[in-house]
Amino acid sequence: MPSKSGAKTKAKKTPKRVKSAQATGILTHRISVFATGFLAAAIFIIALSFVLVRINQTFAANFADNVLRPVIGNTATIKIESLFFGVEDNVNKVKYALVKPTPVLFTQVSREKSIYADYSNSFSLNRITSLSYFSLFPGEGQWSPIYNGSSEAYMEKTFVRPDPQRPYAVVSLVKMDMSHLSINAVAGTREPGGTQNPGPGKVPEVVQKSNDLVAAFNGGFQQKDGHYGMIVNGKTYLPLKKGLATLVIYNGYKPQIVDYEGQSLGQNVVTIRQNGPMLLENGQDVTSSSAWNMQTWGLTITNSMYTWRSGIGVTKNGNLIYAVGPSLVPETLAAALKAAGAVDAMQLDINPVWVRFVVFTPLGNGQYNYYPLTKDMTNGGYQDLTGYQKDFFYLIKK
Repeated sequence: MPSKSGAKTKAKKTPKRVKSAQATGILTHRISVFATGFLAAAIFIIALSFVLVRINQTFAANFADNVLRPVIGNTATIKIESLFFGVEDNVNKVKYALVKPTPVLFTQVSREKSIYADYSNSFSLNRITSLSYFSLFPGEGQWSPIYNGSSEAYMEKTFVRPDPQRPYAVVSLVKMDMSHLSINAVAGTREPGGTQNPGPGKVPEVVQKSNDLVAAFNGGFQQKDGHYGMIVNGKTYLPLKKGLATLVIYNGYKPQIVDYEGQSLGQNVVTIRQNGPMLLENGQDVTSSSAWNMQTWGLTITNSMYTWRSGIGVTKNGNLIYAVGPSLVPETLAAALKAAGAVDAMQLDINPVWVRFVVFTPLGNGQYNYYPLTKDMTNGGYQDLTGYQKDFFYLIKK
């Protein structure tokens, strides 16, 4: 209303300091709402992941790779996975405190060697005692043969616990006598070359028909996880990169694992597969080297995840050692491989669904029975024979 003097009343201006405080308050509120929403979403995704993993591990893994990553990105997905595996590790600690775990359950019951024909291995089968952090389970560190339908056994298995803080982190080990076995690899129908450069995804028909297939085990990471190189029988699925652990398979020579820096890898190379930095080099654990902090998409995050991991090592005599187990980080994976006799080693794939070791028993006419190394591993035998999206290695009798 006009004043008695006829002049209009002026509206009071809000001081700049008050406006600034109001804007700050609004911004703070929005950030708080966003943070709360993000936290709630993260909790929901972690809870959903737990449910999915308990229901179907393969579906959960594909959900993370094919749904989460395209929507929220690699880094965010890895952080969520890191939170998930951190929670799982704490659950395992509580579980172990309440109920002591049983020893690793191999699917094949060990049988006395005396009832089989004599065979000789070119590696030590002395019991592993360097990782005796706990009272030993029956059979812990003791090698026993893996038979695949004949009196010959060119692979030996055992298990160890390499983490003094985690008695439930049980690593299964397989030693392979490369004097009697040959190894090669298969690129998957999708990885690591992608849909534009797919591989066959299965053990070659000629190998299957030979009835000499012995075993198969997982390869490395997907293309988007680092573009680690792979060459099979002269075909490049991903080009080699320098500064990476590199498994080199030869025709007529035992395999090697080298730190690739562009050097010549020699003659008669059949297959090359890279997968991150070295775990062991010349008998030394190098998992604390700077190389582990220089990789793509947050390897430092995956480096600290306590999850299922696998790795491959080479002994001084050129034999191979495969290691796999839950609740591992690179350091404890390296410790298990070193204790088993590896001098050079590299990590392979990680996470429950993607780590697998399958033993094949020939039935004749190119047909096989197959079973996983342990009862809590995925049985990928059918996929190895018919078509699998990821790369893997296979072993045959010479």
